[in-house]
Amino acid sequence: MTNIAELLKGAAQSFPDEVVTQAHVRHLDLPSHGGRFALITLDNGFDHSKPTTFGPQSLANLDVAIDQVEAEAKAGEIVAVGLTGKPFIFAVGADLKGVEVLKDRADALAIGQAGHAVFRRLGDLGVPSFAYYNGAAMGGGVEVGLHCTYRTVSRATPAFSLPEVFLGLVPGWGGCVLLPNLIGPERAISVVIENSLNQNKQLKGPQVHELGIADALFEGADFLEQSLHWTSAVLRGELQVQRPELDRGEAWDEAVRRGRESADAKVHGAAPAAYRALDIIAAAKDGDLPASFAAEDEALADLIMGGELRSGIYAFNLVQKRAKRPAGAPDKSLARPVTKVGVVGAGLMASQLALLFARRLEVPVVLTDIDQERVDKGVGYVHEEIDKLLLKGRVNQDKANRLKALVTGSLDKAASFGDADFVIEAVFEEMGVKQKVFAEVEAVVPEHAILATNTSSLSVTEMASQLRHPERVVGFHFFNPVAVLPLLEIVRGQQTDDASLATAFGVAKKLKKTAVLVKDAPAFVVNRVLTRFLGEVLRSIDEGTPVDVADRALAPLGLPMSPIVLLELVGPAVAHHVAGTLNGAYPDRFGISENLGRIVAAGKRNLYVYDSGTPELDPEVAELFETGDTVLTEEQVRDRALDAIAQEIRLMLDEGVVAEAQDVDLCLITGAGWPFHLGGITPYLDREGVSERATGKRFLEPGVASVPA
Repeated sequence: MTNIAELLKGAAQSFPDEVVTQAHVRHLDLPSHGGRFALITLDNGFDHSKPTTFGPQSLANLDVAIDQVEAEAKAGEIVAVGLTGKPFIFAVGADLKGVEVLKDRADALAIGQAGHAVFRRLGDLGVPSFAYYNGAAMGGGVEVGLHCTYRTVSRATPAFSLPEVFLGLVPGWGGCVLLPNLIGPERAISVVIENSLNQNKQLKGPQVHELGIADALFEGADFLEQSLHWTSAVLRGELQVQRPELDRGEAWDEAVRRGRESADAKVHGAAPAAYRALDIIAAAKDGDLPASFAAEDEALADLIMGGELRSGIYAFNLVQKRAKRPAGAPDKSLARPVTKVGVVGAGLMASQLALLFARRLEVPVVLTDIDQERVDKGVGYVHEEIDKLLLKGRVNQDKANRLKALVTGSLDKAASFGDADFVIEAVFEEMGVKQKVFAEVEAVVPEHAILATNTSSLSVTEMASQLRHPERVVGFHFFNPVAVLPLLEIVRGQQTDDASLATAFGVAKKLKKTAVLVKDAPAFVVNRVLTRFLGEVLRSIDEGTPVDVADRALAPLGLPMSPIVLLELVGPAVAHHVAGTLNGAYPDRFGISENLGRIVAAGKRNLYVYDSGTPELDPEVAELFETGDTVLTEEQVRDRALDAIAQEIRLMLDEGVVAEAQDVDLCLITGAGWPFHLGGITPYLDREGVSERATGKRFLEPGVASVPA
């Protein structure tokens, strides 16, 4: 296999920093006289916190191991070969750091060809091969197992996926070809396309077995032992593995068609990866493996050299790395312990916060409000949500009882907050109301207690200005729904001290939130960007552009929802209020839509009705609209909105609202669900030339979220 060795040697030279995976071969006698067996274990020498990956040298090591077992099989020295991973980890695919450094399409093509060449050998050994998915398996880690004859999976496997489409790639080492030929195209598309585009949804061990990817499911405690017993039974003919007969006719084509609809619904044609994967799955129905693998190679090469993948890797690194080391956060040793939390307010947002604090911190949480009925409703909501967790098996009965006991309600702030270390308000978004609440709270809490505000747009500095200790006030802005969106904008007021800020970051980490430090500027980051972009869309409607035209304008970006659906989700009243706040601060850039004002005044929460199954403008809303006669095209609306976003981000960076453009992108990904293929937004603005058109320069250096020069 000299050609493989040469391919991998060249690739390894361009990736000297690879964390190398070894492929250790050991021999054993299978139970019940099953015969002599070779077991290959993938291990990079680190514990489970640094998962095993496949870079060029790692593939070369596996290739050498296969040389050995292939020779043993030909000599009749072994009856089969197994493949497994180190404790808790099988393998998590290609090393993305190696992909980042690729500059030439020829090198990208070589990586695809080398992976196929090495992995396919496991299916052509002359003896059966077995993959034992003993832990987390993703991407190439899943694919190497698909090349084997049989597969088992541990019930304890926490994460199993083909996440490539999520990042802007295709499963390119056999996943698009072997998976549909194993479990059928419909199930394969669910794994390759739908799960990937659903925020990289992971499968657990039992689901892997249920889908038919694995032939057997065993408990984690003695997984390898049970897998070896099962292997012996299969080899001795005691067990027959049944696989479904696949329909390679119209049903295959129909599954692909539905897959395209699913991709359209998520990315609206904005990112090519899902469609390339579907093309390969469509062609794979004839079972021609060499031709299908070659198609995977070509798709990999094209996508690796494309902007969407580079943006996807950039976004992945933001979420996996930058999020863990927030820019500008104070020394964590300054953080004070939090042993009790107070929540002012008992509405839906406050109740969500109480549930989160109780679950993550496992400390007493007290809700207060202006009357007992509201308090009881808030506490009741938390208890009901804990019961739902119990029903889903997310907590056991003992844990549910303890969590419920932690969350209580009271009308007496003095009695409730006298020993609280952290009090957060989630009351009406009006400065006077919030200042009054903080004055009441400051009078009864200990001197070390942090006072946090969940404001979405108001000045934290002004909110703290009338207090005796403004240095302990910090913005702690969550995004709705609290349990789903990871972002937490931590706002430093002008007088916020390092200890208070460090405590806020410490709490955020325990809450498992992505914390980003932001300056105390109107609407902070996410709401400022969204309000500016939404404002341009509304302005085009006010001027005379039909609502459906304006609403479709941003579809080519593949955002999670259209502007009008976003407006409905946020709520017209909230959006109008935030726009008013920003208009007060920046009247030249943030307008106030009189049409939106009329919608709010009329008490309308939705602009669309869905009677026909598709969204149509509510006739009652249409009657409220007063518009001009300037009609823009979708492209004109889109250009206007993108220019506005670029301009606003540049101003935010100039003002020091966040440290770098990367923080804006991290906020939009984790707080607004903006897609990885945009890299948040600034890589897309750079790639499309919007940054330079609107602001005169790029946000990121060439080679960051783009192919290196």
